[in-house]
Amino acid sequence: MSTELVKKTGVAAISEYMNSGKVADKFKQMMGKRSTQFITSVLHICANNAMLKNATPDSVYQAAAVAATLDLPLNSNLGFAYIIPYNEKRQDEQGRDYTVVVAQFQMAYKGFIQLAQRSGQFKHIGASAIYEGQIVEENPLTGHKFDFTKKTSDKVIGYAASFVLLNGFETTFYMSVEKIQAHGKKYSKTYENKSGRWKLDFDGMATKTVLKLLLSKYAPLSVETIQSAVMFDQATIKDFEAKEVEYADGVEVETLMIESVKEEKEQVKVNNEGQIQITMP
Repeated sequence: MSTELVKKTGVAAISEYMNSGKVADKFKQMMGKRSTQFITSVLHICANNAMLKNATPDSVYQAAAVAATLDLPLNSNLGFAYIIPYNEKRQDEQGRDYTVVVAQFQMAYKGFIQLAQRSGQFKHIGASAIYEGQIVEENPLTGHKFDFTKKTSDKVIGYAASFVLLNGFETTFYMSVEKIQAHGKKYSKTYENKSGRWKLDFDGMATKTVLKLLLSKYAPLSVETIQSAVMFDQATIKDFEAKEVEYADGVEVETLMIESVKEEKEQVKVNNEGQIQITMP
């Protein structure tokens, strides 16, 4: 594509870029006959978002291409994945600062569950809010116990995600609301955005966070789509094919995930009485 086309902004420029020969052909290779409809849906999303319509065309393409690779629809009503705009500061050749709008690929918790189901390796996978009263024991030596029948109020104190593999391996990950808030502030470019998903749907983003961290640490490495989804989520995608990405603080995905899990990791087993036994690392 020409440099002139890349520098353009607006829905018309995004449309021209997405329908250009090389890009259109790439989507056909990934999606076949569904590619035209998929591109149209991406353009519709951009046209209906005041900020996203001014994103750089290449960033929209890269984010959309990840969704196509994972075979996840970008329909907000379905809640599998999203394209999110944010302002990125850059410098020109003279060292002067300027700001551009960049599109970012973002997974939703339903998307992670969908990928897990497709893999055929999961017997159960899910995530849920934990309410006040459901923590029935806190022991620094043996861990915490949860009883979901002991809810005493509608106050959410944390979130947990769990899965069981067909081979019998099972684990659960828990984070308090405070730890999730700290995680969002540290790793999400749009956390403080009043119209962002963290503000409009904290429950959904919190649920996605615990599920993502659980899968990043314990999901089978053979499930490549899940590993790719973890890597691309909330990243600035420079090249989706080469898996070249950047994060808010310039942290590589391996470091980001290791630090997050090291700070918040708790291993869990469900006993025969339906209680969750959490063992601190």
